[in-house]
Amino acid sequence: MKIAIPYFSGSGHTLRLAEHVAEGAKEAPGATVKILNVETLAEEDWDFLKEADAVIFGAPTYMGSIAGSFKQFMDQTAGDFWRQRTWADKIAGGFTVALFPSGDKLSTLGQMSVFAAQHGMIWVGLNELGSAVTGDGQALNDNGAWLGLMATSSRDKDALIDAHDAKTARLFGRRIAKTAQRWVCADRQAAA
Repeated sequence: MKIAIPYFSGSGHTLRLAEHVAEGAKEAPGATVKILNVETLAEEDWDFLKEADAVIFGAPTYMGSIAGSFKQFMDQTAGDFWRQRTWADKIAGGFTVALFPSGDKLSTLGQMSVFAAQHGMIWVGLNELGSAVTGDGQALNDNGAWLGLMATSSRDKDALIDAHDAKTARLFGRRIAKTAQRWVCADRQAAA
């Protein structure tokens, strides 16, 4: 099973978040996970994106919207890639990070989910209720997001992402991988 994580990162926060998402996704047996910088995609990266069973999009939220470099990547898929339904019926999810706890990050996840829908993908959101509801003190899903993963840029310039957002990211990556695994198995059984 192949999982692609195409991302854009301006200051390193989104890349660090992508690494945490990838850690969780790699927990699925047989998962091959590849983090792909959308600004430097080579032909073999596009091949991996085409073959992926799941694609987890990652971009920072700038000024209440998806970062322009990631939008350029989205636009690159508008021609034959889209017409040939390359990603149709594949699992998709998304994550974003911004300086403020809200930061209007929902608009970025909305753009990603509509983008995935345009490609005929099956969108998977976050499933962590969060400590505000569970009272477990783990600080999971502090942003209260369910459409996808939201994180807040850490003031710690070495960590870039706080521990509670990193843990939520790993759980999100694992959820996407498990969903893709079930989807791929069901697809294979239906073809048999």
